[in-house]
This record gives sequence, C-alpha cells and structure tokens, in this order.
Amino acid sequence: MRLNISNILTLTRIIVIPIIVACIYLKSPWYGWIAFILFCLASITDYFDGYLARLRNEVSNLGTFLDPIADKLLVAAVILILTSKEVIADWEVIPALIILLREIAVSGLREYLAGIKISVPVSKIAKLKTSLQLIALAILILSESGISIIPILFIGKIALWAAGILTLYTAYDYLKSGFKHF
Repeated sequence: MRLNISNILTLTRIIVIPIIVACIYLKSPWYGWIAFILFCLASITDYFDGYLARLRNEVSNLGTFLDPIADKLLVAAVILILTSKEVIADWEVIPALIILLREIAVSGLREYLAGIKISVPVSKIAKLKTSLQLIALAILILSESGISIIPILFIGKIALWAAGILTLYTAYDYLKSGFKHF
C-alpha cells in the first residue's frame, strides 16, 4: 500500500473524527470551537483529497475505497453525537435520519452495482448535497461554542432541513438510476 498526499488527507479525516466527537461531547465553549475548526478542516480535506489525487495523477484503489467511507463516518458520527446532546432533537431528527438512511441505501446500491460491474458516478447535485450537509453540521457544531448574538442553532436547523430535503432528492435520483439494473 503506497500512501500519497490524497490518501493521507483521507486518513487524517478519519483519525480526527474521535477528537471532534469528544470536543462536541465536552461542555465547554472552548471545545465547541475546537470541534468546529477540526470539522471544517476535515470537511475541506474532502474536496482536496480527490482534487489532488486527480491533479497529481495519484488516484488509487485505497483512496477510492476510503474517501466515501471517511465522508460517511464524519457525517454519521457528528449527527449521532449532536443527537445524543439534543442539539438535533424533536423534528430535526427527521432530516438527520434521512441523511443517515440515504447514505446506507446508496452505499448498498453502489456495492451491488459494483458487483455487476456498473459504476454510478457522483452527480453534481450529490456533491452539493454533501456540501450542504457539512455546512449544516458545522453550524450546529458552532452552536456548542457559546455564541449568543446570532441564532446559530436556528440557522443550523434550517440548514439541516435543507440538507435533508436535498438528500432525499439525491436518494431518489440514485435509486431511480440503480433500479434500472435489477
């Protein structure tokens, strides 16, 4: 296994997840800021790992395998810890659940299609969906930082609903494309 800068970025995104979760769990605004900064940095690596791999012609099987896993682990871990802390609560659990279920369903579909040698490329709308999910979660993490001059939690919940709706659309889009091969 040969590591390149892209794979190191992806692995770093996975390694930082427990630190982000621990910082969200701790009840100090200082840790809320640390979690927010680490989450934003991890989210940014999601763009740069693929970009650098293509730019440097270093696309690898390891990176192709790990990148979507790192994305899903980051999103799922943050959704679960924010739900356990009741930052995501009541009706906002619905878009969070949509996000988690879509990731599982699409992963299963991709695995099935890979088994029959069919590739479903990531669409532009799915990339937008990922960006919106990451922005919504970053805002919700920021709500743990003690900011009170603007309604961060409310903004985060609106963004989470928007991400949930877009996630539902992309789930439909992928499933519609995938079901043609059953």
